[in-house]
Amino acid sequence: MTLSSRTDAQRRADEIRVFQHELERLERDGVLALTEAQRKAVADHHAGLLAQFARDFDIDRDVQAKQLSLGMRIASFLGALALAASVFFLFYQFWGQFTEAVQVTILLGAVLGTFLATVWIQGRDASGYFTKLAAMVAFVCFVLNVAMLGQIFNITPSDKALIPWAALAFLLAYACDLRLLLAAGILCVIAFVSARTGTWSGMYWIYFGLRPENFFPAAVALFLVPSFISHRRFPGFAAIYRVFGLLTLFLPVLVLAHWGDASYLDLDPDFIEGFYQVCGFGLSAAAIWLGARQGWPGVVNTALVMFVIFLYSKFFDWWWEIMPKYLFFLVLGIASVLLILVLRRLRARGLGVTGGRAP
Repeated sequence: MTLSSRTDAQRRADEIRVFQHELERLERDGVLALTEAQRKAVADHHAGLLAQFARDFDIDRDVQAKQLSLGMRIASFLGALALAASVFFLFYQFWGQFTEAVQVTILLGAVLGTFLATVWIQGRDASGYFTKLAAMVAFVCFVLNVAMLGQIFNITPSDKALIPWAALAFLLAYACDLRLLLAAGILCVIAFVSARTGTWSGMYWIYFGLRPENFFPAAVALFLVPSFISHRRFPGFAAIYRVFGLLTLFLPVLVLAHWGDASYLDLDPDFIEGFYQVCGFGLSAAAIWLGARQGWPGVVNTALVMFVIFLYSKFFDWWWEIMPKYLFFLVLGIASVLLILVLRRLRARGLGVTGGRAP
């Protein structure tokens, strides 16, 4: 069979391992009995698949390998950050000692060299760990390139620099199947769209964060991206778009729910805060419902966390000053229990369970 990514291969390997364990239980309980020839045929087929997946995608074939891979992913992430920081400080440490022509040559050479190195490593690194290191360094070099060329030629800082940064991040993310750089590209898009929205209202682009509502267009756009662009070949990418879209929506709403003066609305700040508090509860509840209906666990979890934050922040506003602290935290605990019961009831309905028993 042909699989398009390491994630798909790892998922299939996990399914094989689960099947093998369940088959052992069924045979042990006397539910199913395979002949020796059938058992050998299944085992040989699975062994061949696992060997192919390990050769082509460097998957984790057992639990121990999966535990080591987690450590390798953490080391890869920390190594990428460390190498990126090293490049950043190396540039600034010796930058003033070079002439302008040498500076431009170094910048262009660093970007081109790290990009080609990433492409070369990606073709030989089935695991993706070293590709992530190289891609992160290439991205940082490109960001430094644009920023420093602007300083060399005395170019006025502009939000337009975010466009090539996002473009390279998306290019590396989709070419190398790297979620970390997808997140970097999404952050660049959020900053650019929010800055553009701010400039349309008359403010200088760098102060776009002073008006949280500037983030709303980017939030809507990011959440809708997976609906228009298929990500079947890139498992997890659609969830990242949706989660970033929700965070870009809910965090500004949370700020406005407690700081009405930051809104564009020319209304009483207390009314604005109340309006966004209602929006926070309503939007998070709607996102939980939509995520559960569509089978988007990332959406459900993100919206649920934000719903709890909105709820607890209101409890704090209402009762922190007037209640004894033991009573305040008792109320929080009771609210948590009630929330668990509500979610449990919703889960039971979703599974088609009535009265706690399967039909």
